[in-house]
Amino acid sequence: MAQEDNAVQEQAQPGFSIEKIYIKDASLEIPNAPQIFTDRTQPQVSIELGNFAQALEAGVFEVAIKVTVTSKIEDKTVFLVEVTQAGIFQIRNVPEENLDMIIGITCPNILFPYAREAVSDLVVRAGFMPVLLNPINFEALFAQQKQQQAEAAEAAAKH
Repeated sequence: MAQEDNAVQEQAQPGFSIEKIYIKDASLEIPNAPQIFTDRTQPQVSIELGNFAQALEAGVFEVAIKVTVTSKIEDKTVFLVEVTQAGIFQIRNVPEENLDMIIGITCPNILFPYAREAVSDLVVRAGFMPVLLNPINFEALFAQQKQQQAEAAEAAAKH
């Protein structure tokens, strides 16, 4: 009887585990090769970041971050790299109000170093100097996203 009680208590404990980390999608484009390799002008690099999540089953979620790095010289694209780094996470017995924070902050923080490595590796393999992505404050991004959602809901309620 005591073993059953312990098993029930263990199942009710909050739990977080990484089930799998993988590259869901990766692409590299060098539309102006080979001529672009002879241009010595310093390119401008821009970075876009997005993240999304979906429930796969009860307590199991796929979370992904998409990083797009575009390098340009004036109006010519030097390279365009897109990496979607994903993971499957088991998140059990966590209060609903904390679930969004785990999916929006903790999981992207785990995935980002893998995405950074994939981007750098693709850029180097393409024949360019590595692009080293700076750390991202996913907590600030999450707070900003929540504020925008609240403002949008407030604006919709007024109309």
